[in-house]
Amino acid sequence: MTFVTYGRACRLGLALKQIKENKAVIDVQIDSGYDSGSGFRDAFSKIIGTPPAKSKKLKLLKADWVDTPLGPMIAIADERALYLLEFVNCRGLEREIKRLRNKLRSAILTGKTEIIDSIEKELKKYFKGELKQFLTPIQMIGTPFQKRVWSELKKIPIGETCSYSDIAKKLENSRAVRAVGGANGANQLALVIPCHRVINADGQLGGYGGGLSRKKWLLEHEDKYGK
Repeated sequence: MTFVTYGRACRLGLALKQIKENKAVIDVQIDSGYDSGSGFRDAFSKIIGTPPAKSKKLKLLKADWVDTPLGPMIAIADERALYLLEFVNCRGLEREIKRLRNKLRSAILTGKTEIIDSIEKELKKYFKGELKQFLTPIQMIGTPFQKRVWSELKKIPIGETCSYSDIAKKLENSRAVRAVGGANGANQLALVIPCHRVINADGQLGGYGGGLSRKKWLLEHEDKYGK
C-alpha cells in the first residue's frame, strides 16, 4: 500500500464512522474532499467493500501492525474482542481477512483499539518469557467443531505439546484426526490459540501456517520458561 492509498483509506474510514453516526452521505462526501458523488461512491466501495448508502449497518473492525521478534503480525479487533492475529506473511492471510469480513459483515480499517493495545502488551511479555497465558478477550469465528478443537488447543500448557490424535481422543472421536488438522490450520488467532503446540504423533513438527522455522522457535522458546 502506497502512502497515498493509505491516506485515502484513513479518510474513507473516517467517512464510514461519520455515516454510522447518521451524518448525511452528501455532507460526508464533501467533508472527504470529493466533488463527485460517483467518485466518492466508487472509492468508498473499493476500500470499505460496500457503497456508502449501505454501510450504516456494517460492523467496524480496526487492524494494526504489531512488531515481534519473529516478524510483524497483524491484529484485527473491535472494542470488545480480538478476531484475528497472524504473521503478515502467513499463507492464506488475505483469504482469512476476506472470510472474516464476509462472516461478520464488517469493514476493516486501519487503527487501534484497547484490545489491540492489550494484545500488543501481552505479546511483548510473551516474547520476553514473562507471560504464560493470554488474557486479551477473543472471539472465535468458526464452526462448532472448530471451536471445540480451538478450546482444546487453549488447554495445552505452555512448554508442552500434543498430537492431532490426542486432540481427537479428547473430543471423543479418535477418527477425526484429519478434521482436527483442518481446524488447527483454520485457526485465526496465532499464539493466543496455540496451534503451534500440536505436532505429529511421531514427534515431527507437522505443519504451521506461519512457517516451520517459526514453529520450531516458538516451541524452543516456550520450553525454556514454560515448565
